[in-house]
Amino acid sequence: MGNKGFYYDMSVCTGCRTCQVACKDKNDLDVGANFRRVHTFETGHFPETKPYHYSGACNHCSDAKCVKGCPTMAMHYAEDGTVQHDAAKCIGCRYCTWNCPYGAPQFIKEKGIVGKCDSCKELRDAGGNPVCVDACLMRCIKFGDIDELKAEYGPDLVQEIPILPSADITRPSLLVKPKTAAFNTEFRETEV
Repeated sequence: MGNKGFYYDMSVCTGCRTCQVACKDKNDLDVGANFRRVHTFETGHFPETKPYHYSGACNHCSDAKCVKGCPTMAMHYAEDGTVQHDAAKCIGCRYCTWNCPYGAPQFIKEKGIVGKCDSCKELRDAGGNPVCVDACLMRCIKFGDIDELKAEYGPDLVQEIPILPSADITRPSLLVKPKTAAFNTEFRETEV
């Protein structure tokens, strides 16, 4: 068995942000903090624009820079390979937020420490799914063993698109079924 991570089907995502809201609610996050974020991008020029959405959270990277940069080992690998955060060990130094190229760890000002997507570990340990998976109306987010997800969803999955950092930096446990427009290097993020 390989590492656990997320599969995201960009080709059917409507950008509704239900996954983002469910994650925010489950983690009781205040304004400004989001462990899962949905961004909308477009390529082309009016009237020939091509929009697409990206829903991203912690990618539970095999070579996680947040883990390497954490002086207290608050950021650590769990037995299942996911990157977890121990709030009791966190001193709020923010080294993890500076080291993660995906912006996954978030500084929670009110608590003076960092927080991040833990892939709803307590729900998974009880046999459930992360809340983003169950909340997704289009069923475009899945979580599981990366090798099994590859086998289930086919060979056309990628870990890199122009809006993301190079997968060589952290080796993310992420599989994306992209839209063709997502490979265009001339993109812009749009406001919703």
